[in-house]
Amino acid sequence: MSTGKRIGFVDLKLENFHANVYLKALRGDLAARGWSVGGCVSLDEADGRAWAAKNDVPYLADLAALDREVDAYAILAPSNPEVHLELCRMVLPFGKPTYVDKTFAPDLATARRIFALADRYGAPVQTSSALRYTAVQAAARANPESPVRHLVAWGGGRSFDEYAIHPVEIAVSCLGHEAESLMRRGSGDESQLLINFSGGRTAVVHVYTNANTPFAAALTTARGTTYIPIDSSRIFVDMAAAILDFFASGQPSIDRRESLAIRRILDVAARPAALRRFVAL
Repeated sequence: MSTGKRIGFVDLKLENFHANVYLKALRGDLAARGWSVGGCVSLDEADGRAWAAKNDVPYLADLAALDREVDAYAILAPSNPEVHLELCRMVLPFGKPTYVDKTFAPDLATARRIFALADRYGAPVQTSSALRYTAVQAAARANPESPVRHLVAWGGGRSFDEYAIHPVEIAVSCLGHEAESLMRRGSGDESQLLINFSGGRTAVVHVYTNANTPFAAALTTARGTTYIPIDSSRIFVDMAAAILDFFASGQPSIDRRESLAIRRILDVAARPAALRRFVAL
């Protein structure tokens, strides 16, 4: 019987960094919140059962049985957004709060299909990169009378396709969903996205892969420019805490227009035309 504080992990392969780090946070830094992983399932059943046994989490291949034991779902597969729609089809019909890991979907059309599926079943859905919950966003909110006019964000990782979302999430979470046009410079390990937002606001997103590029941002307001390093040691605990806030309230705290804007930016950045000129978003 569910206690009202149990999460179901849903994944492609449960043996991955996000499944491990979120489980660790729930059992460690966030244990006082009272949430646990009540069950799990994965498309790769052998991998999932091995992970479940190692971590003392019930593996429930029967989705109805899994749903009886959980009150919310975390769809992970952080490196495989192409399976997120399939995973969503497995659990959104139960209508429970569902967090979908980054990157939400492989393209904008699929992202819209996931939200439409959630609406069909009345399932609250939220998605985010862990880079939404940092000192950068706190600084952007600190002085509402002097809003951010320009933002520069830096991020790295193994590949543009998988990791560009992080600095883009920083930009959109600070400047909002009204991104209007984009140009990309560089298509190798060093890329820059030049993004125009409504009201003359701008962002430059640096994505430097296969190099030591710490996450950071610089915010420019009427008062001046502030450089803000990001403490990467805290981002996943803070992300997990935000997921629990969503599960507890049952109401998404992130405007889905921002999630769709992020996916639209990533889609347009992949177009050859964006390397030659600004492309409308």
